[in-house]
Amino acid sequence: MSVQESKTNAGVVESVRGSVVDAHFDGRLPPIYTLLHAMQGQVAIEVLAQLDAHRVRGIALTPTQGLARGMTVEDTGGPLLAPVGKTILSRMFDVFGNTIDHQAAPTDVQWRTVHRAPPELARRSSQSSIFETGIKLIDVLMPLERGGKAGLFGGAGVGKTVLLTEMIHNMAGQQEGVSIFCGIGERCREGEELYREMGDAGVLPNTVMVFGQMNEPPGARFRVGHVALTMAEYFRDDEHRDVLLLVDNIFRFIQAGMEVSGLIGQMPSRLGYQPTMGTELAQLEERIANTDSGAITSIQAVYVPADDFTDPAAVHTFSHLSASIVLSRKRASEGLYPAIDPLQSGSKMATPGIIGERHYALAQEIRRTLAQYADLKDIIAMLGLEQLSPEDRNVVARARRLERFFTQPFFTTEQFTGLKGTLVSLDDALDGCERILQDEFKDVPESALYMIGTIDEVKLKTTHKTTPQSEHAHAASGSSDES
Repeated sequence: MSVQESKTNAGVVESVRGSVVDAHFDGRLPPIYTLLHAMQGQVAIEVLAQLDAHRVRGIALTPTQGLARGMTVEDTGGPLLAPVGKTILSRMFDVFGNTIDHQAAPTDVQWRTVHRAPPELARRSSQSSIFETGIKLIDVLMPLERGGKAGLFGGAGVGKTVLLTEMIHNMAGQQEGVSIFCGIGERCREGEELYREMGDAGVLPNTVMVFGQMNEPPGARFRVGHVALTMAEYFRDDEHRDVLLLVDNIFRFIQAGMEVSGLIGQMPSRLGYQPTMGTELAQLEERIANTDSGAITSIQAVYVPADDFTDPAAVHTFSHLSASIVLSRKRASEGLYPAIDPLQSGSKMATPGIIGERHYALAQEIRRTLAQYADLKDIIAMLGLEQLSPEDRNVVARARRLERFFTQPFFTTEQFTGLKGTLVSLDDALDGCERILQDEFKDVPESALYMIGTIDEVKLKTTHKTTPQSEHAHAASGSSDES
């Protein structure tokens, strides 16, 4: 549409109530999702409802300071657009596709609407396949689905960001894929730290970052997920590359929708949530899919309000997830990184038909061993390890060696730990678990299994470390661990 035409379809601001703007048009009424501009483009408004033949109601995606009744609004003739193309890699964007990394805007980009339909069923892949991360604990006990959605549950400081950056690193190195990080309602400190950490870890060249910060209006936070998905769909459909989409935090998307819904005057539903929550979440989540041209695999950090898993936001999010990874502060305090709780985490992929009989049987045996150890911890704390039956003592020894084998040095933390990062294939991880369960390493000190890659590295560690002092020191630390 030419500038001349859009000038002719101008309206007038009728009312401004916070982020909600009503406008009157004498000519053509702008369709829903159309972007309107006011104050020389300083204020962007997205049409959400047509009130009658001449009036629309929209939500502002920018602050509305200075906007007043009687001012002119211009119909841009289209919806909100996102930039796509090879040149958006290693860059950082806001909801309008403007760069926010203090560098020149990328050239040679196309602009596409953020309101796109999910891929139709005929194009979706009906085959369930596993997305290997190279992280032993995830691949063995809670395998992720290629083209699926995994939830990452955890509080502050237990290693969510480190785990996400490691997955980005492995995605770029292993599968030559693209990673897209979408920050919904992020603090600006988190975004800036993540950008620096990714640069230091060398994962930025294959990553795009999109942020809708916490201080931005709800309209912008509500749309930033759609912008990130539009970019992800370009790499999947046009470049036929696999995409890893990281969303932090999906709860804040629902929260932004709740604010928008309340502002435009919809009746709230249960616990104050918007009546359209299920639809809005599904419109976003259903676009994350495995098609004939590639897959978008998503890992979403999920904040659970007041740890209440019956909260409507948590319930609706769970219905879309194929795996859940729960991070535990207790494991982090014991130095067991990645600090994933193996008994609380799980995956719908862990069935014999998808991962195979051997992997399934091994995973069940590992869970059983770890669960028995969890039950015995109280007895050990009160009476000591000596009071257990020989059989139970064997279970404890196996479980503690498994826990240590599931720790892994990460590439993204090399500069802090001094340990070289490792990427472990699923076959090597399963082989290691099987040999531990067969008591092959019962005479090897537990510390030899800590922070290694494949199980063969145990021999290297034991040749270096089996001095009487180190054994004695480890026994002392082991007893404090058990309490």
